[in-house]
Amino acid sequence: MGQAISRRQFLRGDIANLRSAIRPPWFQTEARFLAHCNQCGECLTACESGILEPDAGGYPQVNFQKGECSFCAACVRACPTGALAQQPGKTPWSVHATINTESCLASRGVLCMVCADHCASRAIRFARAAYAIATPILDQAACTGCGACVASCPVNAIRMLTEAN
Repeated sequence: MGQAISRRQFLRGDIANLRSAIRPPWFQTEARFLAHCNQCGECLTACESGILEPDAGGYPQVNFQKGECSFCAACVRACPTGALAQQPGKTPWSVHATINTESCLASRGVLCMVCADHCASRAIRFARAAYAIATPILDQAACTGCGACVASCPVNAIRMLTEAN
């Protein structure tokens, strides 16, 4: 018999329990983060974008439906335990966008380029074709993982994933 899953996992579509929370920027590893984070909530209140919230266990996670990460590092400065720590020359995290082209409005013949309009790094562009609706193209190398495209998508066709997902 397989392992039981929680109602939350079922409703999130995480049947295999593979989806991990996206932690605030500048966490190094999940194990290190969980070992050092004392769930004080200082990073939650310090977040200028208001995108941090507690997960089911009380640890901070990013909710891109609330907005984008500006990489201001306020969460890092507020963290009293070092669970979040900037490392010179390293990117804030390994989070990137992914577009479900089947869910995208372009696949339904509707012209929508909202995600590209919100992408400051220009990682999302649209391939135009004669007599067809432009389709999104995501440049993973240009994606900073800020998540600005997520909340702007009217059909929730964009998700943010960590390298482990």
